[in-house]
Amino acid sequence: MNQADLPLSGQTALITGGAHRVGKILALAAARAGADIILHYSRSQAEAEETGREIEQLGRKVHLLQADLSQPETARALMPRAFAISPPSILINSASIYETHSLADTSPEDWENTLNLNLSAPFFLTQAFARLLPEPQTGRILNILDWRALRPTADHFPYTISKAALAALTRSSAAALAPRITVNGLALGAILPPADGQFSPNLLKLIPANRWAGLDEVAQAAHFLLTGPAYITGEILHLDGGRHLI
Repeated sequence: MNQADLPLSGQTALITGGAHRVGKILALAAARAGADIILHYSRSQAEAEETGREIEQLGRKVHLLQADLSQPETARALMPRAFAISPPSILINSASIYETHSLADTSPEDWENTLNLNLSAPFFLTQAFARLLPEPQTGRILNILDWRALRPTADHFPYTISKAALAALTRSSAAALAPRITVNGLALGAILPPADGQFSPNLLKLIPANRWAGLDEVAQAAHFLLTGPAYITGEILHLDGGRHLI
């Protein structure tokens, strides 16, 4: 392969929540583009180790970092730990909690846990990434959102609020960190069934594309935002089959 086939060669990417599901797709996409990977996980050690082996089979280096990002002190410490291993030039904020609480039944603990992981951790990581990335090196940040972020609904209440706030963080930090660091978002729709297996049988009727996304489409979208024009920043790309239009 030549450099054009591996546009991220010589770079390191930190992916939070990279052990399985969407995080794994993103980690493998970055590795296939040539990046070495710092793979964060919280409790999914076995899955992280398996994903790490798949990354190594692609010829990339991989480092596993365990941390509970719902704890602010731990979240603040993750980026310095990553830079001590292999300074990243790419940050993908993928770790997330997705629970089915309504406004009425969201407890203070539900609210705090969701906002800590889905919003505060990306903020702390973004802040530390910008501080630690040496001048004049450039970097890229990709935040994983949800179509609900720009079309808030009443379901999954704290999750929806956290992702809407993460969309605002994406745009505000893009303005604050330009021109050296780009910050973009990837707003996902029906990619994988929820881990608990609970989803509406009428889901596809609400999606203009009338299907689930292909996992390769997630990888392609991430590849574009990580390797495409650096003139794109503050953008939120919807990969939801048109769900946000309904």
